[in-house]
Amino acid sequence: MGAPLKAMILAAGLGTRMRPLTLKTPKPLLRLNGKPLIEYHVQRLVQAGFVDIVINHAWLGEQIEEYLGDGSQYGANIQYSAEGQPLETAGGIRQALPLLVEDNCEQFVVVNGDVFTNYPFAQLNKLNVKGAYLVLVPNPEHNPAGDFVLQGSQLVPEGSDPYTFSGISVLSVDMFRHLPAGESASLAPILRSEIAKGSVNGELFTGYWADVGTPQRLNEIDLLLKEQQIDGL
Repeated sequence: MGAPLKAMILAAGLGTRMRPLTLKTPKPLLRLNGKPLIEYHVQRLVQAGFVDIVINHAWLGEQIEEYLGDGSQYGANIQYSAEGQPLETAGGIRQALPLLVEDNCEQFVVVNGDVFTNYPFAQLNKLNVKGAYLVLVPNPEHNPAGDFVLQGSQLVPEGSDPYTFSGISVLSVDMFRHLPAGESASLAPILRSEIAKGSVNGELFTGYWADVGTPQRLNEIDLLLKEQQIDGL
């Protein structure tokens, strides 16, 4: 590949499962071992070579902008896509497309703001795929049925032993151009449509990954970090 891809961090969720912690603080600014969750993402993306970062936000999003600023302190160039109301994943990406397609980029990296992982992001800039690329993980307790089936390096519509989508992916601009701007839209139907076309590749990542979905999980990860139990973090 040529120049590093742009990266988008999805940070527009309401964080309802995290209440009361998120009543006055947006979920991406909840702290793990003293550092906001989203700051880990920004720092690790920059370390992996992704310096142009787009962040969408809605609930208390001005706090995220105030904390991260323009990203220069991290060696990044951060732009923001503010949503008056959450547009779900695909709607949020569609809203941010004008920021993502600068420099004629046809693909970009997407990272869910509420996952925590030591996945090596630099690998995503070494891919040579034209469609989408999803990072899957073994199914956690809260998603035992999984999401997508991986056969070799390709995702297929049906099969046994589906894995969980990690929220880490490389997506193409063409997947979102058809969506009306400013309208809510979910990502799963778009991914399933692309999988049916045979245009989605992926991998199974077996390193550390967690969905920071509840206060209990936040506390568990916080403890692991304080005890230096997660490689590379």
